[in-house]
Amino acid sequence: MKPKPISTSEAPAAIGAYSQAMTVHVLVFTSGQIALNLDGQMVGNGDVGLETEQVLKNLSAVLQASRSSKDCVIKATIYLTNMDDFSKVNEVYGAYFGEHKPARACVAVAALPKGAKVEIDFVANISSGGLLSN
Repeated sequence: MKPKPISTSEAPAAIGAYSQAMTVHVLVFTSGQIALNLDGQMVGNGDVGLETEQVLKNLSAVLQASRSSKDCVIKATIYLTNMDDFSKVNEVYGAYFGEHKPARACVAVAALPKGAKVEIDFVANISSGGLLSN
């Protein structure tokens, strides 16, 4: 089954040669999101908590376009430019997911696009009843 690219105007456009997400069978693989708004401008003015909120908002839009949701997230990967930001990111991330606790990895990176402090990507399943035809 050929993977299907996902694109939505409710999340920032890709800033490179990639799709916002790809679906195959019943899985959704999102590209990493940084704290860009719909105009392509960074949000948060260096506040990692505000950046994380925007990142999760962007990912929610991509999941919705993929006929999925945060409750269907299986795994998340968080990329931080400074591990000292982990507790603040974890606080915002935990509030976003509530009782749902996907598998997760968090890694430190030297830099992220556009000077972002945080980037997150998800692997999720497509919501029940929302199967896409590939």
